[in-house]
Amino acid sequence: MSERVVPARVLTAERIAVEAGFTKSCIREVGRLLRTAASAKPAGVVAESGTGSGVGTAWLHSGLGDGARLVTVERDEGLARRAAGVFADDGRVGVLTGGWRLLERHAPFDVFFCDGGGKRDDPRRVVELLAPGGILVLDDFTPSAEWPPRFEGEVDGLRLFYLTHPDLDAAEVLTTATSSAIVAARRQAPR
Repeated sequence: MSERVVPARVLTAERIAVEAGFTKSCIREVGRLLRTAASAKPAGVVAESGTGSGVGTAWLHSGLGDGARLVTVERDEGLARRAAGVFADDGRVGVLTGGWRLLERHAPFDVFFCDGGGKRDDPRRVVELLAPGGILVLDDFTPSAEWPPRFEGEVDGLRLFYLTHPDLDAAEVLTTATSSAIVAARRQAPR
């Protein structure tokens, strides 16, 4: 698939977002990163916290291997129902309605796009849900040229947590000139 081609399910989920007035879908630059992460684990368990209308889910799905499965969770029942419809024809995808902790029963994850709950309220648990070698993607950061990273003049403790966690090899990558994501892999064995 060409890097610039947008999968049909992504376009459908983007349309649903517009119709629902949902404005927090992942951007296409992050979507391509998600597709790459899912492609790296062709038989893996892929998870997403914060389905929204299913845009990120659709990007993950576009990289999903035949032996992989994808589980995503959304608090908003209407959005979850509409997103589930985008994937109704694919038994590898499950859309849950409720809080992010519903994902715990499906762990450990080979890929975890933590876009909703967990990222801020329980980052330690987010890391624990990763399988050894599992990939974690966190978006919606503002780039910082300083170390430690700063946001609005203060040290960004959340970003620092993920970038320096002893069980993660992590990097911050620019997704646009004004946004960044953290991509991390859980170490195979503790240091």
